[in-house]
Amino acid sequence: MDINTDNHGVLCEPAAFRRVFDAHYKMLRNFLVFRYRDADLADDVAQNAFVKLWENCSILKNEQAKSFLFTTAIRLSLNQIKHKKVVSNFQVNFVPKTADGESPQFLMEETEFKNKLENAISNLPDRQREVFLLNRFENQSYTEIAETLGLSVKAIEKRMHQALITLRKTTTNI
Repeated sequence: MDINTDNHGVLCEPAAFRRVFDAHYKMLRNFLVFRYRDADLADDVAQNAFVKLWENCSILKNEQAKSFLFTTAIRLSLNQIKHKKVVSNFQVNFVPKTADGESPQFLMEETEFKNKLENAISNLPDRQREVFLLNRFENQSYTEIAETLGLSVKAIEKRMHQALITLRKTTTNI
């Protein structure tokens, strides 16, 4: 098979995949270290991006590999950072305060509500959850989110609107 005439499926060949890995891993990892200042996160995300590339090798062309890797790595790292922030915010902001004299019943209901809300957020479709977390937990504007994700502001507004509708429905049943 001539690599230049038919690039579909070429990435699925171990030798070709190894060449892509050798050509891009170090640059991708260094980019992630520079961007997030966390070498462990950079290693994990770079490796996971290559796993995703392998999972999608049959539908990608060889020349799409670098772009796919960087886009995937950015999204994976943003998802990890957002998840860490959500967990951290819930731990910091939602620890029951018994010093305020709240009843045990109130504390139990509050904890249950927070757990259900956290589950509702985690059950949002990926695209809605991503926009919701960037806006509500990272305080990014719709314009900033649109730039980060390479989408229009209208698309971000729609995803946020859908996320809020879903959360409203879920939390009114809680």
